[in-house]
Amino acid sequence: MSTPRDRNGSDDDDAGRGWQEPPHLGGDEPTRDEPAQDGPAQEDPNFADRRKQPRDSDPSVDPATWRPAGWDLPDAEPQRPAREPSAAESSAAEPSGIDPGWAPPQQDQVQQAPPQEAPVRRGLFGGRRQRDPEMERAFTYEGDVVGAQGWALQRGWTISDGTAPEDAALQELIASAPVRLTKDHRPGSVLRGRAGTLDLVAFDAVYTSGRHVVPEYAITAAPLLGAPPALRLSPARLWKHGVGGMVQIPSDDPDFDRRWTLLAVEDGPQVRRLVADPEVRRLLLGTDDGDEFWTTGGFLAAIRPDGHRPQLIEHHTRLLTALVAALAAGF
Repeated sequence: MSTPRDRNGSDDDDAGRGWQEPPHLGGDEPTRDEPAQDGPAQEDPNFADRRKQPRDSDPSVDPATWRPAGWDLPDAEPQRPAREPSAAESSAAEPSGIDPGWAPPQQDQVQQAPPQEAPVRRGLFGGRRQRDPEMERAFTYEGDVVGAQGWALQRGWTISDGTAPEDAALQELIASAPVRLTKDHRPGSVLRGRAGTLDLVAFDAVYTSGRHVVPEYAITAAPLLGAPPALRLSPARLWKHGVGGMVQIPSDDPDFDRRWTLLAVEDGPQVRRLVADPEVRRLLLGTDDGDEFWTTGGFLAAIRPDGHRPQLIEHHTRLLTALVAALAAGF
């Protein structure tokens, strides 16, 4: 019977001097799967040596010498049968029967087509009358060379900044204007002078925005004799406010009534004279319907959304001269 103290039948001592490694693990003799080599064992080359192996210099994978299949073939040329020129091409190549003395006709011998007249443009409500060239010039931007103040000084007008004592009455024109002006608007760049038969005052309705004064509307007013009726003459396309209690005064011209509307507190011969005057209708129909007119405080005034410039002052002067003359004829 054996015990844990037994050495399994081995008579070796504790140092293990009698133990030997099996032959197939010692490396001294080849195994059955590996053939024997006569010379010393060949070691595998390292990474630097593997780069020099012949497989890395294979010309089939060398990027410097590799070419795709068919790269060195000669250029292909299509083999097409020769086409004989047709009779028309032969005659065009060799013209015959042309007079060598022929020359192109002179410029004066060429028959010019008669110029065609420009078509007459008609608006939605029919044809319009031809516009006045002076009106076209007033609304054509030509640049403000000398400015409205320079224009006024050349004609002997006076200039103020809107804070003079005589400028206090202009605030009523701003408050009663047919456009929506606020309490922040005030008169600025006030010009006073005489134009023709009228004593005019032209100024800008300005407001302050930060450090800048912005002109928003140009107003030109002329004083009237007597007590003019409260009226408003505006383009029909513009929206109107503050017209409560006013009645529309028609005219005998359908074209004028389609483009302009006259409103008055009461109907009478004086306001009817205004729309019946042929000069007034001619001037108003020749504009771009951008001005509005109204009476207040003994003035007849014109307003337009723009800053004053010399052309606009002259434009308002022509319109106010005709309107004042028509109203004065009614007294």
